[in-house]
Amino acid sequence: MLKSIQQFFEQKILRPQSEPENAEQALHLATAALFIEVVRSDFEVHETEKRAVEASLARLLGLDPTATSELVELAEREADESVSLFEFTNLVHQNFTPEDKVSIMELLWGVAFADGKLDHHEEHLMRKIQHLLHIPHKDFIASKLRARGSAKKS
Repeated sequence: MLKSIQQFFEQKILRPQSEPENAEQALHLATAALFIEVVRSDFEVHETEKRAVEASLARLLGLDPTATSELVELAEREADESVSLFEFTNLVHQNFTPEDKVSIMELLWGVAFADGKLDHHEEHLMRKIQHLLHIPHKDFIASKLRARGSAKKS
């Protein structure tokens, strides 16, 4: 089992970073997988959350609707196969600026709030992501408050 985990890590994480043409695609996929993990964290997938994921990814990554849908499908498969959040958060942490990571956190909060309620499983996952992305607590809370404010306006 340990060997299969190591192979997965090498194939999905290390190799894409070493091939420049795949690095951006791997980063997009890792980012999208974090969004999928947030959607799934409360064990209920709502249509509003799916729409929030697609809108957030399109805005964040500058993708058209077709590319966004394809990315979400790939991210769902990656999330199904993943063994931890580290494989996704490590790519995001290494390749985004601190400001970008706070923006991502705010968009993730937006997905968590998209169904009109914040489940304790969602909150727990968001805290794990915050720690793995090394986002300061004050920025984590500020992103949460901004996302909650935006959700209430919708």
